[in-house]
Amino acid sequence: MALYGRNKDALLIQGLNKELLHNIIEQQVGYYKPVLENTPANIYGEAQNKTWLGPVLLKCLLDRGEQEVVNDDFGVDRNRPLTVRFIRKDLVDANIVPEIGDAILWNEDYYEVDNLVENQLLVGKDPLYPYSDTVDDFGASLSIIVTCHYTRPERLGIKEQRI
Repeated sequence: MALYGRNKDALLIQGLNKELLHNIIEQQVGYYKPVLENTPANIYGEAQNKTWLGPVLLKCLLDRGEQEVVNDDFGVDRNRPLTVRFIRKDLVDANIVPEIGDAILWNEDYYEVDNLVENQLLVGKDPLYPYSDTVDDFGASLSIIVTCHYTRPERLGIKEQRI
């Protein structure tokens, strides 16, 4: 039987992370979710103008990549990757399920979600899949990591506004 990684340990780590992000680091992003029911689609099932829900302000930890200048047939553009780390409990409290295609507003720039990582597990165990009766209350998934790329607000159909 495992000694560490019980629910109490997960709650302790979750509390420390929440205090660190909410009271010390205090970085925030605006999170936009597309509303598919209100977004008109053309005959091919594509949406030219999306309807967005948000922004919802969320505390997070940011990792900004280097800004690159891209010169192609369409002209000069810029690109910058962004990695955003959320506490899963904050997303649950805000009723947000991150998905590919969502938008994030940070520092007056918009980023489109490319990938999600949800498999960072405490002590390598997920309580939803215990595979044994003795470790059903061990482990936890505490964070969600979202990787994004820079995109223009015109491409998303979001009008710039102040939060």
